[in-house]
Amino acid sequence: MPSLKIKNITINAIIFDFNGTLARLNIDFQQMHRAVFDLISSYNINPAELPSDHILEIIHHVSGILNTKSGTAALSFTSNAYEIIEQQEIAAARNGGLFGRTRDLLARLAACGIRTAIITRNCTAAINIEFPDIVSYCPVVICRDQVKNVKPHPDHLNKALNLLAVSPDSSLMVGDHPLDIKTGKIGGTLTAGVLTGNFSANDFLQSGADIVLPEAIDILDMLQ
Repeated sequence: MPSLKIKNITINAIIFDFNGTLARLNIDFQQMHRAVFDLISSYNINPAELPSDHILEIIHHVSGILNTKSGTAALSFTSNAYEIIEQQEIAAARNGGLFGRTRDLLARLAACGIRTAIITRNCTAAINIEFPDIVSYCPVVICRDQVKNVKPHPDHLNKALNLLAVSPDSSLMVGDHPLDIKTGKIGGTLTAGVLTGNFSANDFLQSGADIVLPEAIDILDMLQ
């Protein structure tokens, strides 16, 4: 049976990001940020003074600020903010789709005895629109609404590893964003960047990726 080795380590499991890695990346993050920032401004908070550039972390931070003054305001803001991003994620999913050989990739890895999981900051509803038969190809799928802390927080990756019953040092985290590399490094896995998103090979190498591939499907060419 073919196996996968990276840096002389046999890989028993691969954890994939979703959008930009297994499916086309067509979420308009700038539009999403603008809509959430407009909401933040309506609560008399200046978005320019917030510390993070990742939308989920921004929402969490603003919720904390509001909670010091009014729990009701914090809950209202959080609900409205997540409704904004979920609507945009679902709209993008309806106009999106998997990369052409995603199903083949997951099926081939399973046939080789390599376990797979998907962890994503996207919502479950959007993932199911783009990949309705996802559990037939990948039994472990953990979306934003299934964890308290999303990647790069280690809880997201650790939950996947626990469900797969594998150790991080024999696992590979694959994604199209340096945040995915950070997730793997925090969680103790090997890491691979793929060039199907908005980042270059140099971006991934500077982030500490162990390997960089043109596409996720190119993992199959590494089977020995």
